Amino acid sequence: MFWKTRSKQDTDTPGTFEILDPETYEKAIEKGNVQLVDVRTPREFKGGHLGQAVNIDFFRTGSFRLEMEKLDKTKPLYLYCRSGQRSQKAARKLLKWGFTEVYDLEGGILNWVQNKK
Repeated sequence: MFWKTRSKQDTDTPGTFEILDPETYEKAIEKGNVQLVDVRTPREFKGGHLGQAVNIDFFRTGSFRLEMEKLDKTKPLYLYCRSGQRSQKAARKLLKWGFTEVYDLEGGILNWVQNKK
């Protein structure tokens, strides 16, 4: 298993989130009892997404926070996007908002698909 821990990027962000390689990420979400969120746009989401992921668009700033606040802050939260950039930004925000266990898919869904070939 390969785990990378990304430390906080600024002093306003409490804690850290973990960036997981596709294999480790897949094993974790297959166990269940996780919240799986695709932070891409609805159009990107419709083009294909992981399993039971829900789509909460990071670019819709107002509704993004409202929708995320509906999730359980104490339960593991697994994020992904196209390449890993948006989901890392989202992870930093979520830590500020009180989420305690946040994981990100390294390289996003592009890396996931590439690793499945």
